[in-house]
Amino acid sequence: MSEVFTGSFTQQEPIPEAGIEAAVAVMRHGRLHRYNTVAGETAQTVLLEQEFAAYVGVKYCLAVASGGYAMATALRAVGVQAGDRVLTNAFTLAPVPGAIAAVGAVPVFVGVTPALVLDLDDLAAKADQGDVLLLSHMRGHLCDMDRLMEICDASGIIVIEDCAHTMGAAWKGKASGTWGKVGCYSCQTYKHMNAGEGGLFVTDDAEVAARAIMYSGSYMMYEKHLAGPPSEVFETIRFETPNISGRMDNLRAAILRPQLADLATQCARWNERYYAVEAGVRDTAGLTVIDRPAEETIVGSSIQFLLDGWGENAVQDLLARCAARGVELKWFGNAEPVGFTSRYDSWRYVDAPAMPASDRVLAGIIDMRVPLTFSLEDCALIARIIRDEVGRVYQAPH
Repeated sequence: MSEVFTGSFTQQEPIPEAGIEAAVAVMRHGRLHRYNTVAGETAQTVLLEQEFAAYVGVKYCLAVASGGYAMATALRAVGVQAGDRVLTNAFTLAPVPGAIAAVGAVPVFVGVTPALVLDLDDLAAKADQGDVLLLSHMRGHLCDMDRLMEICDASGIIVIEDCAHTMGAAWKGKASGTWGKVGCYSCQTYKHMNAGEGGLFVTDDAEVAARAIMYSGSYMMYEKHLAGPPSEVFETIRFETPNISGRMDNLRAAILRPQLADLATQCARWNERYYAVEAGVRDTAGLTVIDRPAEETIVGSSIQFLLDGWGENAVQDLLARCAARGVELKWFGNAEPVGFTSRYDSWRYVDAPAMPASDRVLAGIIDMRVPLTFSLEDCALIARIIRDEVGRVYQAPH
C-alpha cells in the first residue's frame, strides 16, 4: 500500500512560553501602543528594535506592521517618486511589485536563473533602466551578492533587500539585509519569526532611518526610538515627511523577542529538515535539485526543485498525485495565479515584456514549505512520496 503523509503544511509551532507570558503582561497593563509607556518603562517594540539591530549588525532598526509596509517605506525613504522605474525580480511574490506600485513607481523585471536567483547578466544589461533595485531573496535563495553590489555600485543603483525568506541567512557570513541601503524582513506567520503579521526595517543610513520613522507614524515622538538616529537628524525631516502610519504594537513585539533570542537554533532545525528532504529527492530522474553555493548560509524553511521540460499536464498530474498522498506542492509555472503563487505576467498593472528565458525556469519551479512541526522522519517520508510520484509521472506518456 502506498505511504501517505498525514501532517499539516501550514501548522506552525506554538509561540514560546516566554512570548506568551510577555504578551499577557502587555495585555494586562493595556499599553499596546508603542509610545504609551510609563516612567522607567522601555516599550517592547523598542527592545525588539535594539535586539534585532544587534542581531544583524546594523545601526538602526524600525518595527512596522508588515514586510510589505517595510518595503514601500524603504522605497519612499530612499527617494523613489511616482513614475520612477524600479528594478526587481521576475521570480518573487506579489507584495514586492505591490510595494513598488504602492508608491506609484513602475516595476522593471529582471530575469531568474535555473539556480532561482536574480540573473546578474540581465541586471547588468538593465542597469540603466532604474536607480533602485528592490532585490527579492525569493524563497531564501541568495545570488552572488559581491557581484550584485559591484554592478549596482558601478551604476549608482540603490539596493533594497526583501529578506522575507532570509531572516538568519547570509552570504559569505554577512547577513542578508545588510548588503544594500535597507533590509526589509517579514514576521508573518509563515516566516522565520511569527507574529501573525509584522515587519522589520534596518539600515545604517541615518537620514533613511529618520524618514522611515517619520513615515511609520512617530509624530514628534521620534526620540523614543532608541534604535533610531539622534534627534538632530530629524530637524528638517520631521517637517517634510508625511505620516503613513504602519507601526508595530507592543503585543507583537512581545511575542517576537523570545523568538529572536532562539532564532539561530530554529534556523539550524529548518536546515536539518531541508537537507533531509533534499537528500531524499536527489538523483530522482526528471527532478532537478537546486544546489546551494558554499558562500550561502541558508535557512531552509521551504524547498524548491525544478521539473525541467515538463508539460503542464504532467506537472498538474504530479501535484494531484502528491496531494492525494498528503504532500502539498505549489507550482510557479501556472498561467493564472493560485494561492500565493504568481509570476511577473500575473501582475497586469505592469506592462512587462515577455521574458522567454525566465519563462522556461518559472515553468518548472515546484515549491514546498518545510515547517518545524515536521519531524525528520516526516521529511524522509515526504521525500519518498515525491520521488515515487515523480517516477510514475515522468515515465508516463503525456
